[in-house]
Amino acid sequence: MSKELEARVTACEGGLYSVYLQNGRFVSCKPRGRFRHERMKILVGDSVTLSEDEKGNRCIDAVSERHGTLMRPPIANVDRLFVTVSAARPEPLTLNIDKLTCIAVHNGIKPVIVITKCELSRENAEFLRQVYTRAGFDCFLTSSAENEGIDALRAYLTNAPSCCLDVFAGASGVGKSTLLNTLFPSLSLKTQEISAKIARGRHTTRSVVLFPVEILTGSGRGYIADTPGFSLLDFESFDFFSKEDLPYTFPEFEPFLGTCRYTKCSHTKEEGCRIIAETSGGAVPPSRHESYKALYGQLKNKHFYD
Repeated sequence: MSKELEARVTACEGGLYSVYLQNGRFVSCKPRGRFRHERMKILVGDSVTLSEDEKGNRCIDAVSERHGTLMRPPIANVDRLFVTVSAARPEPLTLNIDKLTCIAVHNGIKPVIVITKCELSRENAEFLRQVYTRAGFDCFLTSSAENEGIDALRAYLTNAPSCCLDVFAGASGVGKSTLLNTLFPSLSLKTQEISAKIARGRHTTRSVVLFPVEILTGSGRGYIADTPGFSLLDFESFDFFSKEDLPYTFPEFEPFLGTCRYTKCSHTKEEGCRIIAETSGGAVPPSRHESYKALYGQLKNKHFYD
């Protein structure tokens, strides 16, 4: 058979991969033996090329170059990370939000802030909107209970200029599942249906599964990732990059980097630090600088060989 291009890995279960083809069909296949011999990993989200083996079974023949790869949980080619946080119940923790935005920026992924349950605290919702808008991120205020902001967010998801792989991340209780089901009413049914089809009924909360937008809505491009494992990120072992990389994961710092009094400024306490000055002046949100200092404190004693 001819090779299938632009196929996408949507799930993995016990060495068997579900792949979504351009013609809108799912197929299950295994990788060629060289993947095992060369210890090459295939991740959910990978773009792959398929071919047939001597028995006529479809096999993963090659994996295209990746971008936006996350390892906790493992997923490749992520374009946008929708950081989901509630305005209340539970109260928003800006440090956890900022850890996720930093991980995204470091990996070349666009963070998008989605604030849920806005009806519970307009004050908190507006505070978060101002902080993350000033930091340079797209921000959406939503309420599944009042159907607020749902149409705007759905349009943003489905009308992307290119085929995007979108990941929703959020701590337990922030209303991520409710939001996704409000955005895509067929998601609950499709989750059960597709999981049974592509993971043989063994999909668990530790699995990563992609759902093609055209399956959820009947049209459109792109993929929505169901990634429950994000709530399990070990922030106490925050070692996704070094302290030297940290300033570059805060986009609002960028115009001021290299303009401090001291060349090796840590941007935490030094006299003549431009970042501290801009925090006082309003260009950098104070909560963001507090998160920076907290993350710097976690990273400063880590070494590459740890």
